[in-house]
Amino acid sequence: MQVMEGNLARRLETAAPRIGHIQIADDPGRHEPGTSEINYAFLIPLFDRLGYDGWIGCEYCPTTAETAFGWMSAYQV
Repeated sequence: MQVMEGNLARRLETAAPRIGHIQIADDPGRHEPGTSEINYAFLIPLFDRLGYDGWIGCEYCPTTAETAFGWMSAYQV
């Protein structure tokens, strides 16, 4: 969505009632969150504020095996 439309927060707020699944990857490069331009520190709590209680799929290519899931610790998962 970032590549095609941008303004992720506004798009999520508008589509929230219809969102059934979320998949994440940073952009550009499709690496783990925190490696590029998407502000996941803002977006992931936004999912909660919007009432999303489903799974979040991680669809990225980790930059290294050591950093593949380290970003998750900031979100209590």
